[in-house]
Amino acid sequence: MSLRVLFSATLLGAFSLPALALEPQDFDLCVGELRQQALDAGLPAQVVSQHLDDIQLNEKVIELDRSQPEFTSSFADYFTRRVSDTRIETGRQKYREQQALLRALTKEYGIPGHYLVAFWGLETNYGGYLGYIPTLDALATLTCEGRRGDYFRGELFNALRILQAGDVDADAMQGSWAGAMGQTQFMPAIFLKYAVDRDGDGRRDLWQSTPDALASAANFLRGLGWQREERWGREIRLPENFDYQLTGFAHKRSLADWAKLGVRMPNGAALPAADMEAAIIVPSGHNGPAFLAYQNFRVIMGWNRSESYALAVGRLADRIAGAGPLSRAPVPAPRLNREQVTTLQTTLNQLGHDAGDADGLLGPGTRQAIARYQQANGMVADGFPDQEVLTRIGILP
Repeated sequence: MSLRVLFSATLLGAFSLPALALEPQDFDLCVGELRQQALDAGLPAQVVSQHLDDIQLNEKVIELDRSQPEFTSSFADYFTRRVSDTRIETGRQKYREQQALLRALTKEYGIPGHYLVAFWGLETNYGGYLGYIPTLDALATLTCEGRRGDYFRGELFNALRILQAGDVDADAMQGSWAGAMGQTQFMPAIFLKYAVDRDGDGRRDLWQSTPDALASAANFLRGLGWQREERWGREIRLPENFDYQLTGFAHKRSLADWAKLGVRMPNGAALPAADMEAAIIVPSGHNGPAFLAYQNFRVIMGWNRSESYALAVGRLADRIAGAGPLSRAPVPAPRLNREQVTTLQTTLNQLGHDAGDADGLLGPGTRQAIARYQQANGMVADGFPDQEVLTRIGILP
């Protein structure tokens, strides 16, 4: 499951902590306050009473809030499960079935159809699984649980505005534990800003209408800044003496500059002679695949702030369009929970390798700190948390 979003950075502050208790009576008091706050926010009294009177605490939501797979799975595990043969073949079938719509959307929004189908596949398995948790219950639970209450309160009120507009019936407004909805898993704020009534029935129905869902995805990606006529990135081959300190978006270079450093296509051919900048990403270390990531890769991360997700979308889109498998398979790595990642970050900081805040998220800053540790200890400085480096740092036995 992924979170939509321009506004999703605030959702990423949770790491492995015990679920905070939220007693039913405290939830009821919170909902009472939410009723008044919704009225103060300009929502009609009828809408507030109709939809908040029967709202329910959902303990499962709090539990699920602690385990987002983009940040706890290794890249190899995440990628293999999401860019599977079954998902590729189904994506190619859906791409053929929706050709007329996809061509029209590409012309209007500038987003190639195979990317739209890839997002669709990653988010809900092409509409096959939309989530079963009532959206209002999820958002109210997360609001009243308290740690990120302001964010989820706003999304709860946005969900009420969607119901007020008549885009969906309340009993059909279901989705993920975090309140993401429909075939494209939009948070309510994204829905209000980017959802499109493509089929012309007067409702922006992202649950039952595939035209609405795919057009809304195209509209969102255009709003995020998708670059027409550009790819997301591509697999590459790095030279034997490559300096892995040059990886990551802090070290973007032109394709010509990368070519001068010996970067080639996987088959050994020269890189394209395009006037573009790119970063190099090695999600599973120097023994795994390497990628150039262009600006549209960053756009994909505006949809979901995970490099693993963006790589999965890009490669699934490539495979749907007919590309073959990677020339080098991702390398397995130990699966770390957030408590272990927090310990890793704290230890790296204590050793003088700045990993930033110990937030439990194994992101670019932590990988850069791992690379500095590796370099200081005579290892290949690729920033990959494999068994060897985790054992030497003391995270694993």
